[in-house]
Amino acid sequence: MVRRKEECPVALREQMRGGNGTVQITDYVSKEELYNKGRLFADITLNPGCGIGEHVHEGEEEIFVVTQGEVVYNDNGEEKVCKVGDVLICNDGEKHSIRNEGDVPASVVALIMLK
Repeated sequence: MVRRKEECPVALREQMRGGNGTVQITDYVSKEELYNKGRLFADITLNPGCGIGEHVHEGEEEIFVVTQGEVVYNDNGEEKVCKVGDVLICNDGEKHSIRNEGDVPASVVALIMLK
C-alpha cells in the first residue's frame, strides 16, 4: 500500500494542551492501523510562536524526531533547543512540552506507543 501525503487527514488544534497558537497534525496512519499498540503516528507542524503545552504521558511513551526547523523541548522541566535529526523521548509517567520560538515553521514526526 502507498498512502500519498494528500490522502493523509490533517487536523488543526487550537491551543493544544494549553500551548500557544494552532498546531497542524497530519496523521500518517489511523489508531486501528497501529493494532492497539499505539495511538498516534503523525507529522506535527508548529508555526513560529506555536507549541504544545506541558502534559504527562501515562500508560504510554511519546517519541518525536525533529524533521524541520528548531524547537524548544521541555523535558520534565529542563528546556533544551533541539534541531533536525534530534530524537526526543517522553517515557511513561514523564511530562513534556514543545514549542517553536524560531522564525520559520518547525516539524516533528510523533509516535505514541501504548505501554
